[in-house]
Amino acid sequence: MKRLTSLGDLQGPARKPAYDPAAHGRGIVHLGIGAFHRAHQAAMTDDALAASGGDWRITGVSLRSTGAAEAMTPQNGLYTLIERGARGTSARVIAAIRDVIAADPAATLAALCDPLVRIVTLTVTEKGYGFDRINGGFDATHPAVRADLANPAAPSGVLGLLVAALKQRRAARQAPFTVLCCDNLPENGHLLRNGVISFAAAQDRELADWIAAEVAFPSSMVDRITPAPTAETFAEAARQTGCEDLAAIETEPFLQWVIEDHFPQGRPNWEAGGAIFVADVAPYERMKLTMLNGSHSMLAYAGFLSGHRYVRDVMGDPELAALIARHLQAAAAELPALPGIDLADYAQALEQRFRNPAIAHETYQIAMDGTQKLPQRIFQPALTALHAGRSLAPFAFATAAWMRYALGQDEAGTAYALRDPREDEITAALATTPREAGAIFDALSALPGLMPDELRASPQWRAAVLQPLGRMLTDGIRSAMQHETGA
Repeated sequence: MKRLTSLGDLQGPARKPAYDPAAHGRGIVHLGIGAFHRAHQAAMTDDALAASGGDWRITGVSLRSTGAAEAMTPQNGLYTLIERGARGTSARVIAAIRDVIAADPAATLAALCDPLVRIVTLTVTEKGYGFDRINGGFDATHPAVRADLANPAAPSGVLGLLVAALKQRRAARQAPFTVLCCDNLPENGHLLRNGVISFAAAQDRELADWIAAEVAFPSSMVDRITPAPTAETFAEAARQTGCEDLAAIETEPFLQWVIEDHFPQGRPNWEAGGAIFVADVAPYERMKLTMLNGSHSMLAYAGFLSGHRYVRDVMGDPELAALIARHLQAAAAELPALPGIDLADYAQALEQRFRNPAIAHETYQIAMDGTQKLPQRIFQPALTALHAGRSLAPFAFATAAWMRYALGQDEAGTAYALRDPREDEITAALATTPREAGAIFDALSALPGLMPDELRASPQWRAAVLQPLGRMLTDGIRSAMQHETGA
């Protein structure tokens, strides 16, 4: 079968872009060109190009690996985006990606310095930035940060590349690009702004002041479930296009992007793809992190320990489904009213998305990076509930499930990697800890910067976590779930 290399190759029902890619130049560099970006920002940029044109095609950058470039470069950036839902499967070919740079810091810096580039978007996950969550700014011990501080003229990490590019653009009297973080982080624009400015200040105070005054860092909230592609993904792409497509990805029909509208150098017409522009993203971000992401983490740990591979399987388990409904209700109670949003309807829509039989989203995949996800997804709403005198049980159960998962061994004795940036710390903390709920709670809650001090010190919170954790350790996850649901 012929490899997908041009729109003229298409022979199947997949929808083609409604524009000529060659007629549009580069305007965006994206750092972290994984499946999520291709299902989300790139797809919306494709819609924007079709609706309004403009030089907004994307240069994608893979900072560490070469896989994305190896798949996409022979295809001239084209790939199939498959949407699977309860009503069936559809596909479209995306042409918004102009080219892909693979693990080439010099080429990446050159792209960032291109005066035609007006926006830099990022999906590198929190561990890719090198933020200092405890003190703010940047983490000088992060490998990429440490290397770039030592050799700022030849950076390879996110903060180093952004600062070096902005420095060169300032020296050349070029307008700075807008920096748009698209990772699931609270106040992601503010967080990235602080990281970039503090990194710049470590080298050049005047540069840091210029960045603070001239560079926009709007925050955004993103949402689209995007599982890792499988052999079936590539088979479906072949059916839809009549071509071999090694860059194909699949996703759900739902798509959401809420963005602070602050783009001094202009932006694509992302509204054409459904983006919502607002003055303040924070309430929407908090809603997603607390409800969707919080329940996702809970179901990932409890589901994985229960032997469920996919989220759709978790939703077929009556006890887990009841716990998810309970968690969503509790999470909604910790949120303020949001104009235009009915939280009960949002919770119901989330449950329907989780049940999507066509999406194979692995619980083990969602369980990754727990120490970076739980503070905002679970601990913050738990602290709000503690202050309000509401039930801690849903958040305590989620925490207990993570702590049980952190032992790295399922109930059958099979070991698994935690796939967490603090895995070594977790392993060391638990190495000499008795397999007893109180000891495990004390060891894990003591990890620096993980659990808020007030929550950790609360006897009420400790007791709420120890009850399900103790049951998981002595009687198993199923017994703990049954006790929680009254089954």
